[in-house]
Amino acid sequence: MSTYDVAVIGSGPGGYVAAIRCAQLGLKTAIIEKYDTLGGTCLNVGCIPSKALLDSSHHYEDATKHFEEHGIEIPGDIKINFEKMIARKASVVKQTCDGVAYLMKKNEIDVFTGMGSFVDATHIKIDGEKSETIEAKKIIIATGSKPANLPFITLDKERVITSTEALTLKEIPKHMIVIGGGVIGLELGQVYRRLGAEVTVIEYLDRIAASMDKSLSKELMKVMKKQGVKFQLSHAVNKVERNGDEVTVTAKNKKGEEVEFKGDYALVSVGRRPYTDKLNAAAAGIKINERGQVDVNDHMQTNVDNIYAIGDVVRGIMLAHKAEEEGVFVAETIAGQKPHVNYNLIPNVIYTWPEVASVGKTEEELKEAGVDYKLGQFPMRALGRSRASGDTDGLVKILADASTDEVLGVHMIGARVADLIAEAVTAMEFRASAEDIARMSHAHPTYAEAVKEAALAATEDRAIHV
Repeated sequence: MSTYDVAVIGSGPGGYVAAIRCAQLGLKTAIIEKYDTLGGTCLNVGCIPSKALLDSSHHYEDATKHFEEHGIEIPGDIKINFEKMIARKASVVKQTCDGVAYLMKKNEIDVFTGMGSFVDATHIKIDGEKSETIEAKKIIIATGSKPANLPFITLDKERVITSTEALTLKEIPKHMIVIGGGVIGLELGQVYRRLGAEVTVIEYLDRIAASMDKSLSKELMKVMKKQGVKFQLSHAVNKVERNGDEVTVTAKNKKGEEVEFKGDYALVSVGRRPYTDKLNAAAAGIKINERGQVDVNDHMQTNVDNIYAIGDVVRGIMLAHKAEEEGVFVAETIAGQKPHVNYNLIPNVIYTWPEVASVGKTEEELKEAGVDYKLGQFPMRALGRSRASGDTDGLVKILADASTDEVLGVHMIGARVADLIAEAVTAMEFRASAEDIARMSHAHPTYAEAVKEAALAATEDRAIHV
C-alpha cells in the first residue's frame, strides 16, 4: 500500500493548487481525480471553456456589428462555423488540462485516476481501471460542486440542459430560455445571443446578478437589453416541459399570473451544489451539514482532525480563486505555518461584455450595517481609451469610510474590469484610502484611469474628466 503525507481528493483549482503547495513544502503528496483529465469543473466544463466561447462569440459580434465603423469592410456574408468554434474551445481546454498534468509531474505528485472514497480517516479507496487503497496522514477534500436543479425540472441534457451541455451543443439555438439570471446564465446567454439566438432570461429575484452591487446589476441589464437579451424578472418558474424539439417554461409573474415561454432549449442555471456523492464521508466520521457542505472550522479543518476541506464543497462563495487561496492555506497549515485568507477581498467577476467585477462591501451591505460611507463614481464613456476602442458602457464606483477614507468596496462594469479589479484588491489589502489611489499615477490613456477618477470623486468630489 502506498503511503503519503497528504492526499488530495479532487483536482480542480483548489485541489491541484493545494497539492502543488504541499509538494513545495516537502510533503509527499498524492492527488485523486475521478475523470481522465485533471482540472475539475473549472478547466473542463466551467471557467475555461466558457471564456473560450465568450471570446470567440465576441470576435464574431465585432466582425458583424463593429468592424465597419473602424473602416474594416468584409465583402460577402460572415459565417459561423460552429463546429470549429466548439473544437477550438476543446483545444483550449486540452492545453490547459495538459498543463496541470505537467505541473503534477514537475512537482513529483502521484496522480491516481478513479473515484476516491473514504475507508476510514486515513485510508482512501480508489476505484478506477483497478481498485486500490492508499494511506495518508492528512487528507484534503476538494471535490467541488455540480450544477444545481429545481425539484420539478427533469434535466434530459438534450433540450433541458445545464452549463455543461451548453458548452458542447451541436447547433446554435433558435430561442434559448435561461432559467436564472446569475453569472453562468448571463455569460452563456450572451454567447448564444451574439451567435444569433433569441435569449430570454427568467429570474426569480427583482434583479440579475444579485450578488453584485445593485448599480452594477442595473447597468449590466441595460447594456444586455441593448444587445437584444430579454429579461423577465420577479418570475417564479414552476414547470418545464419538453415536447419534441420544443421546451415550454411556465412561471408566475409578480402579479401571480401564469405565463409561458417557448423555446428550443432551456438552460437551467440556478446555482451549484456541493459535490460529496460517493465520497463515503461517514466512513471517516466527517460531518456534512444540511446544505450538503463539508463542515469546517476557521482552519478549513473538518470535525476529524487530520481531514480538511476546501473550495465549493465548503461554506462561502463558489469561486475557483477562493478555492486556490484555501488550498494554499491548508497546505501551509499542515506544514506548521500560520497563513491567512481575507474573504472580504476575494473578487467576484462576470465575464460578459462589458465585464463586471467587484470586491469588498456593496453599498447595500454598508447601508444595512449602518456604516457611514462616501461614494465616488466615474463613467467609462468619459475616458479617451474607451472612446478609442468603442467600449463606452460602464462605470467604476468606489465606496470609502466617511471618516477615515479607507476604501471599503470597489465595483466596476466596463471593458477589461476583470483585470482592473486586481488594483482594487491590492489597494484594499494594504488598507488604502481613496486619496491614496487618487494620488497614484495611472497611465494615459487606459481603462484604469476610471479607478483613479472614481477615487478622486470619493475623496473630495474632485474628479477631473467629468
